[in-house]
Amino acid sequence: MGRRARSQRLQQQQQQRGQLRPEPRGREVGAEGGGKRRDAGWKGGYPQIVKENKLIEHYYQELKIVPEGEWDQFMEALREPLPATLRITGYKSHAKEILHCLKSKYFKELEDLEVDGQKVEVPQPLSWHPEELAWHTNLSRKILRKSPQLEKFHQFLVSETESGNISCQEAVSMIPPLLLNAHPHHKILDTCAAPGSKTTQLIEMLQADMNVPFPEGFVIANDVDNKRCYLLVHQAKRLSSPCIMVVNHDASCIPRLMIDVNGRKEVLFYDRTLCDVPCSGDGTMRKNNDVWKKWTTLNSLQLHGLQLRIATRGAEQLVEGGRMVYSTCSLNPIEDEAVIVSLLGKSEGALELADVSSGLPGLKWRPGLTQWKVMTTDAQWFAEWGEVPHSRHTQIRPTMFPPKDPEKLQAMHLERCLRILPHHQNTGGFFVAVLVKKSSTPWNKRPPKLQGESVKPRDSVQSSPACPTVQKAEGPSELERKLVPGIGDAEIIERTEDLEDNGNKKDGVCGPPPSKKMKLFGFKEDPFVFIPGDDPLFPPIQKFYALDPSFPRMNLLTRTTEGKKRQLCMVSKELRNVLPNNRERMKVTNPGIKVWCRNNSGEEFDCAFRLAQEGIYTLYPFINSRIITVSSEDVKILLTQENPFLRKLSSERYSQAKDLTKGSVVLKYEPDPTKPDTPQCRIVLCGWRGKASVRTSVPKNERLHYLRMMGLEVLAEKRKEGTALTNESAASSGPQDEVGTDQSAEQAASPDATSIGTDSAGAALRR
Repeated sequence: MGRRARSQRLQQQQQQRGQLRPEPRGREVGAEGGGKRRDAGWKGGYPQIVKENKLIEHYYQELKIVPEGEWDQFMEALREPLPATLRITGYKSHAKEILHCLKSKYFKELEDLEVDGQKVEVPQPLSWHPEELAWHTNLSRKILRKSPQLEKFHQFLVSETESGNISCQEAVSMIPPLLLNAHPHHKILDTCAAPGSKTTQLIEMLQADMNVPFPEGFVIANDVDNKRCYLLVHQAKRLSSPCIMVVNHDASCIPRLMIDVNGRKEVLFYDRTLCDVPCSGDGTMRKNNDVWKKWTTLNSLQLHGLQLRIATRGAEQLVEGGRMVYSTCSLNPIEDEAVIVSLLGKSEGALELADVSSGLPGLKWRPGLTQWKVMTTDAQWFAEWGEVPHSRHTQIRPTMFPPKDPEKLQAMHLERCLRILPHHQNTGGFFVAVLVKKSSTPWNKRPPKLQGESVKPRDSVQSSPACPTVQKAEGPSELERKLVPGIGDAEIIERTEDLEDNGNKKDGVCGPPPSKKMKLFGFKEDPFVFIPGDDPLFPPIQKFYALDPSFPRMNLLTRTTEGKKRQLCMVSKELRNVLPNNRERMKVTNPGIKVWCRNNSGEEFDCAFRLAQEGIYTLYPFINSRIITVSSEDVKILLTQENPFLRKLSSERYSQAKDLTKGSVVLKYEPDPTKPDTPQCRIVLCGWRGKASVRTSVPKNERLHYLRMMGLEVLAEKRKEGTALTNESAASSGPQDEVGTDQSAEQAASPDATSIGTDSAGAALRR
């Protein structure tokens, strides 16, 4: 039966039921005079989602995840829209300036304001988030976008979010990175990182001190979806860190990476692992209304296995003494406690739940469940694995049930898990568990077969990673009896690597299988190539900017092996030790940060590469030349005028700039403690010294951000008239210099810069 026949048959059935009046013959649906959308029940838009689902209520009431007497409050909270929450990001010194701006200006303007008859509550800090860097309000995102009274506040949030200084992130989503307790020297793996809000939190923890350009630690952010990896790159780029590497792989089988340590290859074990796994998402139904009508227990039953594999792989890659956070935005114990119980059971004491009850003072949470049941899609309950009929074994697995042994259950301390309920602090639903690795996992203690050992009879050969041709695998009990004590993960992998390096079959010993190239996910990327030490590209850059001898030139990389190099990126020393050793193991989407870009007409200047604002805070500590120290008034002139003449700068700054040759410059603002009304943090901007002028090369939203820090703001009505910030095309429509002979050079030098109209743009700004 074709599509048209099925459609006609369905229409006839609906007519018989009285759900749809027949259309007049010869008129199409939606035509004038008949057959309008209202006849088909459209009512001019999408039908409103009914926030009712008896199956959800029956399921969670039976599991008793909500304290007695709080069920009505719980359901009422789920039906309310999720309030807007924002988190201030970036360097700590810049974050304090943004916080001061919010408190002194935008929050005050929200006092005594009513929107659609509802009084707007002034945003309040999250009581459990440190340093008042996270705030929430009773306004939903929809009201923020649509209300004219909140337009100014909304524009501020949008602009600062795009520049990476504010993150509109759900409150409970901020909890896992905080409980991970990461420090600047930690190596961190984020297994399911996209869209990147938690990854940015981790980067902030590494880069808390802007005086340290290269922290010892790094973040490897992974996602299985290639497109979401690029979203992740976009999010991470806002924080301008050389300590981030985005990779594309299945988190449940993410490969072990190798790292150079003093010239020797070793297995990379992480100090911190974040497993924010894919889940059914029933804790997000306050913002995802589709969950109400699409929720079914089948989602959790299907995801349980994947969640357990991701958590297991994360624990395997953790260093002894390291910490792993497992989290979901689901309230279902099949996705939460059941995964933790299975992981703890198979680890045999190598992993244990950490007590984080005092980790976030002020956070309200419920302890993890110790007893739960499994329900099928037809509302059939099973309390233990023995009750499950054989026909259900492919859908329900033994790892979904709590352990029967009370002593074993008590030793797991499931009460240390955290379940956040929506009605306690007006948030979404969430689950978090923090695990600490005490010793090597037992399934990694079995050593691979080494070369030179005698061959045993086939029926007694032990299955090992180095001997994949063995036909009969041993059961779990046999393997447990043959575990080798005292051998850790690192030693086992090291011996495996040695075996791979010398993988020739000798004396009949089974060697490793022939190496196969991994099938890459998504698009095939150009390779990342480190700039060799004798590359003639670097000496002119070093001379032009008078780079310090300590500058790590070996950490520069590009994405081309032939022709002109258009961009130079930089990674930290630790990532430099990781990248070259793992090209065949994993697809790298993007490492590090962009620091230099080629000028289109760079041959006319002493240096063919200009500075990139994205990486200026990383690069600035090593630059000893072409620095112009500017005051707050100079910054205002540079950000509000397109190409101000050098004479418009103060006399001291003019004397610094006049002797510089044409090309890229650093504009540095140092805080003045005697002027508390000015920004009290260092600001570093990229600029361009023209023939008779100087200009900034700063993207639009960052320009807005720095103007706000200086006490200026663009009026919405002026921006609509075209006198405020406007985007500039990359190659052809750059701003005009006052001196015609300098015009083309400056356009080519700053293709990504944006400007604020002309001198008259000052009228569009106010205190």
